[in-house]
Amino acid sequence: MDAPRRIDDPLSQPTRARIFRLMGEIAGPVGTEDLAARLALHPNGVRLHLDKLLAAGLVVRERVRQPRGRPRDIWAVASGAQPGGAPPTAYADLGRWLARAVPRGRAALRSVQAAGREVGRELAPVTAPGAPEAKMFATLSALGFAPRRDREQDGELTYELGNCPYRDAVLENREAVCTLHRGVTEGLVDELSPASRLTGFVPKDPIQAGCLITLRGPLAAAAPPSSGDQS
Repeated sequence: MDAPRRIDDPLSQPTRARIFRLMGEIAGPVGTEDLAARLALHPNGVRLHLDKLLAAGLVVRERVRQPRGRPRDIWAVASGAQPGGAPPTAYADLGRWLARAVPRGRAALRSVQAAGREVGRELAPVTAPGAPEAKMFATLSALGFAPRRDREQDGELTYELGNCPYRDAVLENREAVCTLHRGVTEGLVDELSPASRLTGFVPKDPIQAGCLITLRGPLAAAAPPSSGDQS
């Protein structure tokens, strides 16, 4: 059962909570009109709710210029989003149980990584607006990793993950869950920027977080030159 939300929690409003939940499921940049169409709501009403989420620091907005008319608003879950309340425990429990059930050994880990790669390809917001690197950053944010960028002068891009949304499962079976995450990352890169490559994946303590994902290629070259938390 969901924990009761505070009255001042921006997600205490049901429609706003639906919008935020849908953005998490999309796991990438999305336009106001697209959100409205998926929820069968008027774009003006959705825009008002998004402005509230923006003010609360739960989403970020990018304004894309159009050949004609007003700029188009593109939204994504903020990298440091901290929605109020406590989520149901069933999914977290299931994740821990599944992690415990995955057998140890290299053969099992190869299967886990391959499955993760397939999931990553499915998650990649290929048809969403925006550049591939912005989509990658937005997807990591929507998944709850709270990423930070660091692009070196030699063109190498590192995402430092400020949160581990799978920490409980990692504590059950670190090798399996981190291998799955590596596969998901590979799948995202496969779809968003096939010419790019994952050159480093360094898991850290799940409680402290700080895992490092390192990339080279066009995706890395397109990233902002300094660290930041906005796409």
